[in-house]
Amino acid sequence: MSSMMTSSSRIRRDHFEPSDSDPQEQRRLRGHLEQIDYAAFVSNREVIPQVLGLGANHTEPAAFQRLAVAAATARARWIAEALRLSEAGQAIGPAEAARLAGMRAAYEELSEAYEGLRRMVERGYLPYRAAER
Repeated sequence: MSSMMTSSSRIRRDHFEPSDSDPQEQRRLRGHLEQIDYAAFVSNREVIPQVLGLGANHTEPAAFQRLAVAAATARARWIAEALRLSEAGQAIGPAEAARLAGMRAAYEELSEAYEGLRRMVERGYLPYRAAER
């Protein structure tokens, strides 16, 4: 599977698009691809809740809030550190740049984890229970 990195996201180009113009062959291929996609869906729906330790439980809003707060905190710390380093008015050294890059990577990973959890709910891999009012 190939992927291309853009400024803020990864675009995946992983689907083969046949140029066969035979309609019957195209229908047969679509049927096979639907079976493959369904197998992946069922596998994700069975495996992901177990790995996350949810079993038959639902994903709660608190899980999203915890990830959102962790990502927001990491982002704020990264930017605060960049601002602190820029106060001197000098170029930062390699050690500071590496530390800043690590802080940015932490924010990006937490942000991607949040989006990943959201996609799991959106695609039906994880059951979700909204907070009761």
